[in-house]
Amino acid sequence: MDNINTQNIFANYPDVVDIKDLQRMLNIGRNLAYSIIQNGEIKFRKVGKTYKILKKDIISYLENTNGGNA
Repeated sequence: MDNINTQNIFANYPDVVDIKDLQRMLNIGRNLAYSIIQNGEIKFRKVGKTYKILKKDIISYLENTNGGNA
């Protein structure tokens, strides 16, 4: 992704999100969301039974993903 405006991207989300927010943010399903974090593509912390993900790590993931274009 070129030129992501990190000042405004996901402005309506808190700085720490859960899996459901990650799904909404990336417009992906539950299985893919879990796959992305369990494969280490996006950093997370597990708090009890809940996955917590920093918004900045989601933005970093988007900045570093080439979208399948080599």
